[in-house]
Amino acid sequence: MNDGIRHLLGLRELTAEEITEILDTAKSFREVIDRPIKKVPTLQGTTVVNLFFESSTRTRISFELAERRLSADVVNFTVSGSSVSKGETLKDTARNIEAMRTDIVVIRHSSTGAPHLLSRLLKSAVINAGDGINEHPTQALLDMYTMRSKFSTLQGLRVCIVGDIAHSRVARSNIFGLTKMGARVGVCGPRTLIPSYLDQFGVIEFYDIDRAIEWADVLNVLRIQLEREAGGQFPSIREYRLYWGINRQRLEKARKELVIMHPGPINRGVELDGDVADGQTSLILDQVTNGVAVRMAVLYLTGVRKS
Repeated sequence: MNDGIRHLLGLRELTAEEITEILDTAKSFREVIDRPIKKVPTLQGTTVVNLFFESSTRTRISFELAERRLSADVVNFTVSGSSVSKGETLKDTARNIEAMRTDIVVIRHSSTGAPHLLSRLLKSAVINAGDGINEHPTQALLDMYTMRSKFSTLQGLRVCIVGDIAHSRVARSNIFGLTKMGARVGVCGPRTLIPSYLDQFGVIEFYDIDRAIEWADVLNVLRIQLEREAGGQFPSIREYRLYWGINRQRLEKARKELVIMHPGPINRGVELDGDVADGQTSLILDQVTNGVAVRMAVLYLTGVRKS
């Protein structure tokens, strides 16, 4: 990130050079977390508050590990039992926390734009850990880091994102980031789950999963949000699995090694079969490990350059 960027709100705002800096910095921190002693004093004396208004396991733990391995002072905020449950606004919650002299705020919120609001209200650096259906920038960054580690470059790489594109903040951030880094991006899923605006980003649309598999080098498979099934956006879980589920039989037809990724949690036997998720070409656990290094990089770059 250059000196003019205080926050990480999304990848739509970043340049290819800024994304590259984050990925390069993450490479250094990836080496740190492989050491016997995984802690460095980089953010000693820096206070980070994790404001998670949505339930989360992977992202929250990943951020907390990253913060503690940088030697930051960490405060975790949860809605249950807080003043939010008594009607306090996001603005007042954040300002009260900042009055305690915090330096970085990591926020995950169900409302699109919540991190952007905080960035205008607070002096602290703000990191978006997922907002509504807008963006999830650190997930996309760790996805890109994982792909770059596997293929050495993102330039020209064919990445197909499969599943609920319309409601996925992971998909949006990946599309913004990958296209800026020179990758070719495709999406695949039911027509009802693929938004119409993607053509402006040069995204290729597939509605036949077998064609998408033939085209792609990487499949980044999204969780099917089972709570949305009642909305009638696809007929049933059974039919989704039949037409768009990734299984061993489909991959074997492609006669090539296809890398499999998934942001988690996985609905095994729905969007992705278990033997594929656990197979030799799966990078799903690498994504989890790399997520700590990428979040260390983001915290470092915002922490040392905050105003």
